[in-house]
Amino acid sequence: MSARTRRQYIRRGQRPDGHRGSVQVAQRAAGAVEGAVRSAARPLAKYGFPYRKPTAPTSVTIPREPNRLGGNYDTEWARRPLATAVRGVLTEGPLRVAVKAVASPRISGLDRLSDLERQKEPPPVIFAPNHHSHLDTGVMIHAIPAVWRRELVVAAAADYFFDARWKAALSALTLNAIPIDRDATSRTTFDQLRDLIADGRSLIIYPEGGRSPDGWGQDFKGGAAYLSARTGAPIVPVHIDGTGEIFGKGASKLSPGRTTVLFGTPMTAADDENTRRFNERIEAAVTRLGDETLTDWWTASRNAASGLSPKLSGPEHNGWRRQWQLGEKRRLSTAGVRRRRARRWPDLG
Repeated sequence: MSARTRRQYIRRGQRPDGHRGSVQVAQRAAGAVEGAVRSAARPLAKYGFPYRKPTAPTSVTIPREPNRLGGNYDTEWARRPLATAVRGVLTEGPLRVAVKAVASPRISGLDRLSDLERQKEPPPVIFAPNHHSHLDTGVMIHAIPAVWRRELVVAAAADYFFDARWKAALSALTLNAIPIDRDATSRTTFDQLRDLIADGRSLIIYPEGGRSPDGWGQDFKGGAAYLSARTGAPIVPVHIDGTGEIFGKGASKLSPGRTTVLFGTPMTAADDENTRRFNERIEAAVTRLGDETLTDWWTASRNAASGLSPKLSGPEHNGWRRQWQLGEKRRLSTAGVRRRRARRWPDLG
């Protein structure tokens, strides 16, 4: 057989010996499978919506489905009995063990809450701590007395903890977190927080709005002060020391150490006090607690009366001088007992 004749056989999908080629056999098999699938699906063709997605004319623009994440995520399911029971087991079991193992918190100032705690029905309060680490929430849940811990709600950043469905569900279930816009609190969010307080639930709100970027604190925002003034719920200032050393912003791994949680005296807004001044008082109270954490009650009180309390935001310097003074501060803190950072010397070129 000539080469030309063999090429003609191959183009027709046949072998030179006259049998069908492999290409044609594969085509027949694919056709048989397709026919079988069509035959199996033919009985379902008469069923429409809701068994199949509804159709729409090509001239009609179908609106996008609303976003159910971020600030729009519904967390009400996490406060139902079953979810509450699961969270209670997690809070009193694995979470408590993990916090003790990683942060080893020393809790002080609980006697300042005794007047509220001893009431027949302790009122809901707003805990306002400083914020250096994701560990702060776990440490706070561990430190807060049980009368408020059972009905505790955490205000969490909507753009971080609620940006994915799995992360939103995990935050709502384990922390009883609700999404909060860091930049501006909407009317819907305020109404939700007000309703939670009216139901007897206490809140953890970080007035700084986010974790410290460099180890020093940030200016307080007025959300917690505004909510307290409008609902009457007292603000409890709290200072957390040491979590930034263990797992600060930008850290890639945990470095277990010791922490301190110091509770302050509950505060309420005066009748003639606006939100801005009340917020300044809250920030000053947390600043004083920070000084007390590093010194003692008498020294912190004297510094506060003289206007000499070290600022949470650190010194008015840039670069290595802020880092240097941060190192000096950490040497005095509880976190520095177990682990001291190496000093950062200036780069002189």
